[in-house]
Amino acid sequence: MSDVGIDAVEIWTGKLKLDLAETFAPEKGDDPAKYTKGLGLFESSFPDTYEDIVTMGANACKRLMERHDLSPDDVGRIDVATESSFDNSKPISTYIAGCLEQTFDGDFHHANKGERKFACVAGTQAIDDAYNWIRAGRNRGRSAIVVATDTALYARDDPGEATQGAGAVAMLVSEDPDLVTLSDAQGYGSADETDFLKPNQQFPSVDGKRSVQVYLARMREAVEDYESVAGDLHPDDFVYAPFHTPFPGMVRKAALLAYRHITRDTEIEEELADAIGMQPRREEFDDDEAFSEAVSAYTDDLKGTDRYAAWYDATIDPTLDISRRVGNWYTGSVHIARIAGLKRALSEGRDMTGERIFVASYGSGAQAEVHHETVQPGWDEEIAGLNIDEQVADRYDLTFEEYERVHAAHDHSKDRDFEEFTAPEDEFVFDGWGRMGERKYRYVE
Repeated sequence: MSDVGIDAVEIWTGKLKLDLAETFAPEKGDDPAKYTKGLGLFESSFPDTYEDIVTMGANACKRLMERHDLSPDDVGRIDVATESSFDNSKPISTYIAGCLEQTFDGDFHHANKGERKFACVAGTQAIDDAYNWIRAGRNRGRSAIVVATDTALYARDDPGEATQGAGAVAMLVSEDPDLVTLSDAQGYGSADETDFLKPNQQFPSVDGKRSVQVYLARMREAVEDYESVAGDLHPDDFVYAPFHTPFPGMVRKAALLAYRHITRDTEIEEELADAIGMQPRREEFDDDEAFSEAVSAYTDDLKGTDRYAAWYDATIDPTLDISRRVGNWYTGSVHIARIAGLKRALSEGRDMTGERIFVASYGSGAQAEVHHETVQPGWDEEIAGLNIDEQVADRYDLTFEEYERVHAAHDHSKDRDFEEFTAPEDEFVFDGWGRMGERKYRYVE
């Protein structure tokens, strides 16, 4: 059986930018460092008034197909992962396929289409579905397109407002891929949680502190589950570890706990013992509270070591390069983290072929899923073909008053008759409403 994995990727970011330090912080009366150092965010991407999850997803797919000379006949499956859907019946993949059929010869009438929902982990789940479909031999030589597309907007003055973002990642899942192969080994951590949800409403209800705790707990469970089938992890096993990134500050917390876990019972723990001691073991303490306090103290000391700082700078920091500039993309965030790490490697002239990446996905509600990927010989050409840097640089810089208008423009409860901030060119755009209240789309040259 051939290897299966991600053959190609494409990114489409919202065409508007909100500068958190220069524009958002002054209006909120906050120190800019609250965002740039605390959250680890500098800018957020927003969709223009003619953009939404369909246009961003379709534009990413169109560019992916054109770069790889694909036709609709080459695609046997289109799955969309989103938590920003506007239809409880018709999947977003049908809208995206309809857009693409405006510009490509042929159609997707024989492609399976669906929509995945489990908060931010749904993009990884959709990749799993495509992987299983191919490994089962049901693809008939065709590839799958997985699209993670979201407008991660919060209600005005919500604590999560500064972490907003919008964009889409399209991924081609195929046999003998050029980018990364996917491992059979996976780990899951899942529980019924109420940390973040949208109960028949557009903007989420979030328990911020609880969400961080649940994120870390489910990640720990997923890593332990992965190790039960793949063996113990070690910091030297993986060149990058892209995490789900609601904001980089959350990844800093997760990475520290992960490093503590994967250095336990290794030579690294022993080498650090002279400076910070050995990791506390439960059997050494009379009660859970004393053990927890000792673990917390050790973790704080571990964070201050040069050994941890060097690992973080090499393995985690590169995966945050894009997120810092675009904010949270929900289902797409872990997938732009993967791309960001590979982009950093390309810029540094590193040969990544054969290297392993450890991917840690998470969705509120709550589930974490971890697996590893192996970088393939065509990775550098694929990453070099992306134009995300140009997209980020070309975004329209919003004033705060303009930000308020664009936020209102994407509030589903309000009239969407707002003027655009940019001029669409060679892209799909929202084109009003149909007779049954459906959204209409057209391609603008």
